[in-house]
Amino acid sequence: MIASGTGRGDRRRERLGAVAGLLAGGAALGVGQFVAGLTGADGSPVVAVGQLQIDFTPPWLKNFAITNFGSNDKQVLIGGILVVLAIFAAMIGAAATRRLSYGMAGLAVFAVIGLTAAATRPTASFTSLLPTLGATAAAVAVMRILIPLASPAAVRSDPRAWTTAPWLDGSHSAGPSDASGLPAVPDLPAVPDRPAASGETEEPVEAEGADGSVEKAGPRRRSFLTASAATVGIAAGAGLAGRLLAERGSVASAQKALRIPKPTVTPAALPAEVNLNVPGISPFITSNANFYRVDTAIVLPQVDPASWQLRIHGMVEREITISFDELIKRPLIEDYVTLCCVSEPIGGPYIGNALWLGTKLSSLLREAGIRAGADQLMCTSVDGFTSGTPVQTVMDGRDALLAVAMNGTALPVAHGFPARMVVPGLYGYVSATKWVTDINVTTFAGNYAYWAQRGWSQQAPIKTECRIDVPSGSNQVPAGRTAIAGVAWAQHKGIDAVHVRVDRGPWQQATLAVVPGIDTWRQWVWEWDAPSGNHLIEARATDATGYTQTHLDAPPEPNGASGYPMVQVAVA
Repeated sequence: MIASGTGRGDRRRERLGAVAGLLAGGAALGVGQFVAGLTGADGSPVVAVGQLQIDFTPPWLKNFAITNFGSNDKQVLIGGILVVLAIFAAMIGAAATRRLSYGMAGLAVFAVIGLTAAATRPTASFTSLLPTLGATAAAVAVMRILIPLASPAAVRSDPRAWTTAPWLDGSHSAGPSDASGLPAVPDLPAVPDRPAASGETEEPVEAEGADGSVEKAGPRRRSFLTASAATVGIAAGAGLAGRLLAERGSVASAQKALRIPKPTVTPAALPAEVNLNVPGISPFITSNANFYRVDTAIVLPQVDPASWQLRIHGMVEREITISFDELIKRPLIEDYVTLCCVSEPIGGPYIGNALWLGTKLSSLLREAGIRAGADQLMCTSVDGFTSGTPVQTVMDGRDALLAVAMNGTALPVAHGFPARMVVPGLYGYVSATKWVTDINVTTFAGNYAYWAQRGWSQQAPIKTECRIDVPSGSNQVPAGRTAIAGVAWAQHKGIDAVHVRVDRGPWQQATLAVVPGIDTWRQWVWEWDAPSGNHLIEARATDATGYTQTHLDAPPEPNGASGYPMVQVAVA
């Protein structure tokens, strides 16, 4: 009778402990967000861990995430971290019901991971550690309050008359004995079953008191629920306050209020023929909202133009530091440039064309005076990301820009406000540093930028490629005359031809749109008399140097994908 229900009571306590662990985790997230907003740290512990995860992501996993989740890859990463955190919190909460020190040890693990992640960021300072310290303190407080409330609280019942029998304390002679020689225990009256009272949700557990009485025990449910509700409120309030505090540092208003001077050099007006009249083809200009975004920043850096500076140093005759006001007072030029991510699979979406405004990097570097032997610009973002850009590429006359505007407006925050690098002809990971604040003129020998440290090529000129936009292959194509169309690119070389073939037949030359220069993509179209059935469409591009896109398939790493774009279509 005494042991009855003990196992079931343990399971119930563990379930309540798991709830307590989840609430502790929620409080940690809320308080961590609040401290980050209050101190201006780069992000909550979850963000710090996410950034650390990105830093150690191998190229194949990076490509998998980008291919399958696109620009939502960071949200998926954060969601995965939160799921793991919830599981871990529930486990340490359940363990804490056995011994509170188990829960504290679990929180110590949480603290070590968070502090390590925060401390190893390139821009880490003591302030970076405060969100994790605050989050850990909140989790400890919640666990110390809720775990005792999840454990049984003894409620003494009246002892049975026989339990105070004189023979039990040895002060009187023994009573009747059974055959074993032990004192006989009188029969107890049966206790009839009764229905649970209103609001009673669990059967009490019986335990033996020190004086032999029977104690009825049950979780202090009302106190536990009250404390849990208070924890949820505090966590939600702290998280919301943290977000509001973080928004104080938002530069959205500064971005909207910024007035960029007119350029001194502008491209000629675009002819109507830059856009072919083909429904579904990518427009010549990609809008800011639709321009692809691939970077390592989980939280977008908020850089106030009033405090922004760019330092140019290293193998130069004189170090230069330029403010944003000084930057936009320099001669500004405008040009159409197509940017492409190295993670772009054949026929993928990570490419876009825009009108960029900025000052030429070559003019800044000439003022600094590049020393002999320097061949790399190690460009650093405000969040610590680095890219390695060849000096020769920037200095060869192309419009390599320190850009401040995109499609006629100040740079969007997601695309590098207030200033970023734009270099035609190079994949973004070696040229397109957003939120750039530092350029170290150095060499490729022994100096590896962020992705080069992870196995990607140090120098990565964009490969001559094309993409089939229509038909997409997702819908049936009606038999008869239909357009096969898309875009092709070979930045700073230019596209001379695109050919299309169906079912591995002969190559057919497509019609090309007009383009303003060699640094942009180019639309193309070929009219096809489509017969019914299933068909395979392929395309290839040829650039102005005479090079034709290879049919050999290669993955994005280490220096860009290759192969023919292909679309399977069903013709009705």
